[in-house]
Amino acid sequence: MTDSTTRYRHKGLNLAYQAEGAGSVLLLIHGFPLNRTMWGRLGGFDGYLTVAPDLRGMGESEAPVANYSMAAYADDLLALLDVLGADRAVVCGLSMGGYIAFEVLRRAPERVAGLILMDTKAAADDELGRQGRNAMAERVRHDGPAAVVAAMLPKLLDPEVAKVRPDLVDLVRRMMEGTPVAGLIGALEAMRDRPDSMALLGAVSVPTLVVVGAGDQLTPPAEARRMADGISGAELEVILGAGHLPPLERPSRTRAAMVRFLAQV
Repeated sequence: MTDSTTRYRHKGLNLAYQAEGAGSVLLLIHGFPLNRTMWGRLGGFDGYLTVAPDLRGMGESEAPVANYSMAAYADDLLALLDVLGADRAVVCGLSMGGYIAFEVLRRAPERVAGLILMDTKAAADDELGRQGRNAMAERVRHDGPAAVVAAMLPKLLDPEVAKVRPDLVDLVRRMMEGTPVAGLIGALEAMRDRPDSMALLGAVSVPTLVVVGAGDQLTPPAEARRMADGISGAELEVILGAGHLPPLERPSRTRAAMVRFLAQV
């Protein structure tokens, strides 16, 4: 995608996004603790206005000190669709972006024309997971983004990719280090408190593609298969040679899977 920032306001917040192409809207929701540039290697998609927002608290969007939740993120994105004059969109979310995609579907199913769930899961955090979010938020309060980098960076990329692509490791590190503390803590608390979406799977009635890196350590292929099995007619694409971030690690393979899917939608 071309690097051009557009801004809109929602509930007093200054939020950023970039858009490329024309046609039906493809909404790309980035993961934690990254920003919209993680989609940049995919390029545009014929017949689609490809829209990549920075979530509140990340990238070039404003970072309030409070008011973070899956509902708040989803409302920001529904407001963006209003700004674009789009009744519906194909919604694609990676990791935390997938949690938000589920929330968009929960709140406004009529606005979802298709769904791409990438390296994410439907289940909510268990008690151990919630405790881990709290502990990470506390470390971020003391050490800033460096705490998240230390904990997450080794798990985001396939080890073989990380070994031969130090430039990619640096790119991901810079995205993480550039995320404001308020955005990090807000996102951790929003993920901790997110609703379980397992029961939502059976109600999904739009075309759905589930994508996962074969070497994903955070949301492994078993989680992807669980989602795909729960959604009627869902397709599953396992990206070989990728970890948690296939759009960065294997952009051509990820794009090919998306192009095939979007042609059907």
